[in-house]
Amino acid sequence: MSPSNAPAEGRGSDSPCGELDGPKAGTVPVPAESSGALRLVALGAAVGGYALLTNWLMVHAAHEPWAVALVFAPLLVLLAGAAWQMRSRALAVAVTGGVALLAWIVRDGGVDDINRLYVLQHAGFHLALALVFGVTLRRGATPLISALALSVHGHLTPTMRDYTRRLTAAWALYFIAMVAISFTVYALAPWTWWSIFGNLLTPLAALAFFVGEHVLRYRLHPEFERVTLHTAVEAWQRHHRSGQ
Repeated sequence: MSPSNAPAEGRGSDSPCGELDGPKAGTVPVPAESSGALRLVALGAAVGGYALLTNWLMVHAAHEPWAVALVFAPLLVLLAGAAWQMRSRALAVAVTGGVALLAWIVRDGGVDDINRLYVLQHAGFHLALALVFGVTLRRGATPLISALALSVHGHLTPTMRDYTRRLTAAWALYFIAMVAISFTVYALAPWTWWSIFGNLLTPLAALAFFVGEHVLRYRLHPEFERVTLHTAVEAWQRHHRSGQ
């Protein structure tokens, strides 16, 4: 019998490639929603761990050069990843300068007032976020939250456009307010209080703002189609990868 006349089922069972067709026995596919939720949990755990570590370092080892490296290195790594994704030369140059400055500080044995450096790091981070949101409010530009909502819903009514524009402005003002509160606590309260505010209360406040707005939005504006927090985070990731 020639190979062309061989039974089809025989060829499928004898071929090594046939074993690759379909899921393997005993495996259960993981839904995309579950995979996304696991990534969000892992991200939340990483952010929480970093906040706790930073708080401990600021309280117990604030003047140690290696503590400066542990606090700032993860932020520089994240900025480097953002620069690579956005193909931003300006951000890449800024990261390179930050790495050089951090290396110089560590080699030189730290700085005289390390606490002030941590406060400036906190302020710079929030001012950068305020700028990211604020520049999209200029005339002729699409507000950041409007762009994210358009990515999720596909279309926006005039009411939705107005709401997302005001929400973009609210986030920008929120980040500026955090800087003002940070400077006030640093100037008037013990350093331990600022460390708790900067490392623990700051991420909790941002999370409360995000979740609270998500819940309140559907009470005030039922015209918005309901989406999950996971979908909102995915919209942010898509917008970030697009470099817009």
